Amino acid sequence: MQRSTDRILTTHAGSLPRPGDLLELIQAKATGRPYDQEAFASRVKRAVGEIVRKQTELGVDVVDDGEMGKPGFIPYVNERLTGFEPDPEGRGSPWSGSREVRAFPEFYEWFSRAMPSPAVRSLHMLCTGPVTYKGHQHVQADIENLKTALAATGAAEAFIPAISPTSVEDWQRNAYYKTDEDYLFAIADAMHEEYKAIVDAGFLVQIDDPHLATHYVSRPELSVDQVRRWAEVRVEALNHALRGLPLERVRWHTCYGINIGPRVHDLELKHFVDVMLKIRAGAYSFEAANPRHEHEWRVWEHVKLPEGAVLIPGTITQSTVLVEHPELIAERIGRFARAVGREHVIAGADCGFATFAGSTEIHPSVVWAKFEALVEGARIATRELWGRG
Repeated sequence: MQRSTDRILTTHAGSLPRPGDLLELIQAKATGRPYDQEAFASRVKRAVGEIVRKQTELGVDVVDDGEMGKPGFIPYVNERLTGFEPDPEGRGSPWSGSREVRAFPEFYEWFSRAMPSPAVRSLHMLCTGPVTYKGHQHVQADIENLKTALAATGAAEAFIPAISPTSVEDWQRNAYYKTDEDYLFAIADAMHEEYKAIVDAGFLVQIDDPHLATHYVSRPELSVDQVRRWAEVRVEALNHALRGLPLERVRWHTCYGINIGPRVHDLELKHFVDVMLKIRAGAYSFEAANPRHEHEWRVWEHVKLPEGAVLIPGTITQSTVLVEHPELIAERIGRFARAVGREHVIAGADCGFATFAGSTEIHPSVVWAKFEALVEGARIATRELWGRG
């Protein structure tokens, strides 16, 4: 894992806008309609090349495949895990009963009409048998597509996002295992194969784990202490899934989702930072740019980082279409650099910009403007922290 040894490096949280023609193919695949499998594979490969080239042209240092072939950052596992079938009962959004919706029902009712759902919908599944990994062909395609793209662009380092056991557990209902913990650890055993394949291929694996931060919001009946105890078990399961993998090849990411809302009930970083740092990772990515969490950089003045760990704080955010000023981004970077040391900071993003294919919250043109600001902000911070450009 590269570090900011002589300048501030830049990266982001993973998902990026998909091209329109690819969205049509993803939609057909996700909904079970006939589609040309060869044309899909070919278009995904070209899209990965295009998105990697876009990132490198903008000056991003640590890039990814933008999750071009995935319908969403969680439901892509529908075709990679055994033991699941479409949930006959379906599932409403867990967000509907959240602390946020209870506090601001009028806003969220209006927002659901004003902001359409993602173009690509993916089924919630039901666990009806043993969970094992069958996605070897799919993850190898991800790996080969990214390798090809990197060879054409010369990007220095790359990561591939993969979903956490906790998020799979939350998304897919269990009707097979006797306990939630049995179910969780079965998922962890299965996902270990995906994580290992990515690392063995020479990439960083980024564990996408938003539910560690959002469980408190979506479960209003639970106290902070109860959520912490819940999270301890999920961290144990994730570490089981990461067993044997070198820390320096693992990035971990959490966030509060692509929620453009009041967000007054987000779990505060101070309430779970000690739990999250028990995760066996070399880097920790989290929200730090939106107005609800920007002040939390001060937490790192009092928290000791694990030996050799890197922070990837969000310095641009998906929670507003406002494009951050590069000087503000530089200020954000500087706060973290002074708190934990400049070599322990890589400038990142709060969350993905298209966590589900077809997400419409942030227009692609705004995403690229934010990336340009991110790179320029890192240049400014480099001048200030190293005394040069």
